[in-house]
Amino acid sequence: MRVGVVFPQIEIGSDRGAVRAYAEAVDGLGYAHLLAYDHVVGADPAVHTRWRGPYSISDTFHEPMVLFGYLAAFTRLELVTGILIAPQRQTVLIAKQAAEVDVLTGGRFRLGIGLGWNRLEYEALGQEFSERSRRVVEQIELLRALWTDESVTFEGRSERLRGVGILPMPVQRPIPVWMGGMAAPALRRIGRIADGWFPRIPVEERGELEAAIGVVQGAAAEAGRPPVPFEGRITATPGLGGFAAELAGWRELGAVSVTLDTMRQGHRSVEGHIGALTEAAAIALGA
Repeated sequence: MRVGVVFPQIEIGSDRGAVRAYAEAVDGLGYAHLLAYDHVVGADPAVHTRWRGPYSISDTFHEPMVLFGYLAAFTRLELVTGILIAPQRQTVLIAKQAAEVDVLTGGRFRLGIGLGWNRLEYEALGQEFSERSRRVVEQIELLRALWTDESVTFEGRSERLRGVGILPMPVQRPIPVWMGGMAAPALRRIGRIADGWFPRIPVEERGELEAAIGVVQGAAAEAGRPPVPFEGRITATPGLGGFAAELAGWRELGAVSVTLDTMRQGHRSVEGHIGALTEAAAIALGA
């Protein structure tokens, strides 16, 4: 089971030296991948007085594709968006940027996408929030076509292309598309069309997690597809209480990988995050 880390977006700041130091440390410790969240804009609670979202304009979010172009130059890590909010973005531009990251990493890129929850972000980017679940299915079909075909003609409800293509093409043709989501329709959609899945249920909630896995794999079987691989998430709490048991739990369930998240655990410096991952590596990687 491969083990990676969540890039600590909201706590790492904007010092590129700190970003580099963190990524090089993760790579040097032997972790397999680095996963980054995606938010383009944050809400101002002074304007949106009933705001209850987990992030606001006070939280830093590096743009994943640009960040990955930087990291690709000096790490061997697989780079993962977990998740990119695809329906609020232009599909052809996602395809172009993803192909470039895949080229720069030598095929070490995984595109995780999802629907997102922030209506304000959709409004800021000129996309319709209510159409996001329908649009994402069309986007995945178009992304795969652009990554594999020299010339693409596509006629959908939201996407219309006639005889166009992208260069450079990615190393992976197509790039793996993983999806997030936990609602029943999302789980069935993941089983039908995704290359992988990010469940957001803690492994301790075994019954709920096994039921969700059953929905995904049942939908995959109905569609004539092989089982969908999935990746667990573990919060790397101070002292790592229960950490080994969580790793074992994900392994028993059949997860192909897990990602360790050190955010919001009191690590207010890059050194703090690296220290937590160093401690975790002794258990997770046998370091």
